[in-house]
Amino acid sequence: MTNEEKYRQMRREAGYTGIALFLLILFWLAAGFGVAQLDVKVLHLPLWVWTSSLGVWFMAIFLVKVLTKYVFRDMSLQDEEVEKDG
Repeated sequence: MTNEEKYRQMRREAGYTGIALFLLILFWLAAGFGVAQLDVKVLHLPLWVWTSSLGVWFMAIFLVKVLTKYVFRDMSLQDEEVEKDG
């Protein structure tokens, strides 16, 4: 893999990580503020407490699983010249 291909892959991973962060923020807003209008209690706490904390945590785990399966690649970060000489 050339250095240009490695940089392209790193930019791709960074871009998709930013998209995942944006989706997580949108989910947090929907799970917190969107559910706040409901008068539902779970263990004497409003539903929005659970959805905006545990729900966001599970969503983050899901997004990381998707990123590691479909976006991230295992690659050597050493220069090709170093690999050829060694």
